[in-house]
Amino acid sequence: MIPHRPRRLRSSPMIRELVQENHLRASDFIAPLFLQSQEGSTPIASMPGQSRLGPKALLAEVRELRDLGVKTIALFPAIEESKKNPQASEAWNPNNLNFSAVKSIKDSFSDVLVMGDIALDPYSSDGHDGIVDPKSGEILNDETLEALIKQSLASAKAGFDILGPSDMMDGRIGVIREALEESQFKNTLIMSYSAKYASGFYGPFRDALESAPKKGDKKTYQMNPANGAEAIREALLDEAEGADILMVKPGLPYLDIVYRLKSQTTLPIAVYNVSGEYAMVKAASERGWIDGEKVMMESLMSFKRAGADIILTYFAKEAARLLSR
Repeated sequence: MIPHRPRRLRSSPMIRELVQENHLRASDFIAPLFLQSQEGSTPIASMPGQSRLGPKALLAEVRELRDLGVKTIALFPAIEESKKNPQASEAWNPNNLNFSAVKSIKDSFSDVLVMGDIALDPYSSDGHDGIVDPKSGEILNDETLEALIKQSLASAKAGFDILGPSDMMDGRIGVIREALEESQFKNTLIMSYSAKYASGFYGPFRDALESAPKKGDKKTYQMNPANGAEAIREALLDEAEGADILMVKPGLPYLDIVYRLKSQTTLPIAVYNVSGEYAMVKAASERGWIDGEKVMMESLMSFKRAGADIILTYFAKEAARLLSR
């Protein structure tokens, strides 16, 4: 006699659905969108299916996402080189591309949440998330915090519902939260990039924004991929400093960090299914090596199984369409 037959719980579609442990919903997704100042759209070669969007194209994309049930987006602007400088001062220009976009979205949609990236690299002539010492090349932590405060307050004033500090400077959540409170932006959420690794999976994103560092790398502020306990420490520090949501980035190579963090906090956990992960699935699918839709959905489900509540993914629209069938 076989005492246990687990296959009974897999014997029909109805039973499998009845006992399914994790579920994906379109509302779990945040769709990252790339911006450009000119009208129309410009395809991103290393991210098939993704484009930099002009003002009208952006609103059309947001409408389509909203109608599919994806009601949170994250904006990433491609800034003209002429507007970049070592201080990244375009980051808090009230008329910059990012702020114009969020105002347009808020004027058009009352039921869409918008997240803004808080980091200097899109605006910096050095391509780093922080201010660079011109003599030593060091990324200056405390000087960067002052710039991030300016960017955060300007972003909240422009209408962003969620701020996503992605810079990995020490102490940035605390000073941003304090500045928001003092300026009466008490309801502005902070989704902290708490465990952001110095990863090789970001290449297509940097292509999209032309924001790669001009010199050096980001290893003095982004995390060593070999470390796990450090990620938990970083996340818990961000929680203590006032973060509302904690994020792990990248996603698939760091599911263990999502799982470990879930047991350490009661805050919602987000995971960023980054550009390199997206591009690999697209490239293999285009060559017929994998079933792209199946791998996409399996990957997204793995984030939920590991413990993520929120998924930032370039697959948001495709996955929402499948879920609506």
